[in-house]
Amino acid sequence: MRKPQHVIVAGAGPVGVVAAIACAQRGFRVTLLEAAGRIDDNPRAATTHPSTLEYLHQVGIIDTFIDRGLVARYFQFWDRDTRSRVAQFDHDLLKDETAFPFVVQTEQHKLVRIGLDRFATFPDARFRCGTSVTAVEQDANAVTVTVESSHGVERLSADYLVASDGGRSAIRKALQIPFEGYTWPERFTVLTTLHDFEKSLGCCYRNYLAGSQEWANLFKVAGDDMAGRWRAVFPTQEQESDEQALSDAAVSARLRGIDESCSLDDVVHRNIYNVHQRVAARFRVGRIYLAGDASHLNNPIGGLGLNCGVHDAMELATTLEAARSGAGEQELDRYDRRRRKLNVDFIQEQTISNKKRLEERDPAARAQRLDELRAIEADPVRQKQFLMRSSLLASARQANEIA
Repeated sequence: MRKPQHVIVAGAGPVGVVAAIACAQRGFRVTLLEAAGRIDDNPRAATTHPSTLEYLHQVGIIDTFIDRGLVARYFQFWDRDTRSRVAQFDHDLLKDETAFPFVVQTEQHKLVRIGLDRFATFPDARFRCGTSVTAVEQDANAVTVTVESSHGVERLSADYLVASDGGRSAIRKALQIPFEGYTWPERFTVLTTLHDFEKSLGCCYRNYLAGSQEWANLFKVAGDDMAGRWRAVFPTQEQESDEQALSDAAVSARLRGIDESCSLDDVVHRNIYNVHQRVAARFRVGRIYLAGDASHLNNPIGGLGLNCGVHDAMELATTLEAARSGAGEQELDRYDRRRRKLNVDFIQEQTISNKKRLEERDPAARAQRLDELRAIEADPVRQKQFLMRSSLLASARQANEIA
């Protein structure tokens, strides 16, 4: 009996875990490596769009995933200057396009844990935590990675390597692939609070707040205890230090700027991070493929980063299946042609546009942007088109048209 081909997946974030499951489903022997000693449960991505829910259904984890999160049918745009709602968008308009006409707010680490449980059900699946890739080489027949762990230094060989090892990807750097783009001058501050904005403001679970002085994002997640909590995202000032942005005074001022009834006592987590718009110059080098943050980074407004990464993972599993069947270089390079083009032409453009919509300060341009949202809401055809883009259903279909 022929031995199954072996895939090494470096990085057990959501993208790596989904890639590992999808490859295991297709009969590959899969080794999943994670450099950290534990799953990172810090507040990170939490919005999962309809197109991505379809993929989670394909890998067999959708029911558990939905059960551990919050279903969000609507999302809203608000004007911070007037504290009024501008427009509301209803995913139910997509009910003829997808079995999942809604967004699920489920924290990233829950997706990883649910995925790892599913991955463990495959006989040729192996997960190694605390194991980092330090070097990589390949020839026409195999990829070999050097890894370090508490057991020392080892060399592992496989037929293919998936680099889903994050924005600082050691594998991308080892391959000397340029990470083209830029870093925004302001960082983003993320505050998690138990304050109930739905009750105090009358908003829904996902909200984008445009402001002439400061924009914000506001969305609800379930929390590990399923009791619910809210994440608020703000831009820092360019001259503001991390310590200043995370100070009690700044945290209180930012939250009270949204709702004066917010209390500092309700804040359970605060974080600050740099924001990038970058795309790798290549997504494939021989038997090595980049996916997720290793291949692209974007600002998080709209929640497209994690979702696009899961799309990478599923496309990649299909590509490796074709490679196993003897596909030629042209077909294997399709992964690069599809995923890189969509990141440059769609994800980067849309996330930059999302940010500009919220931060516009010119009064006339700002009024025009908000009026445009009102007009889209009022027209069911335009609203559906808007939702097809924001949910990544349009980009997923566009990808399939790239030969």
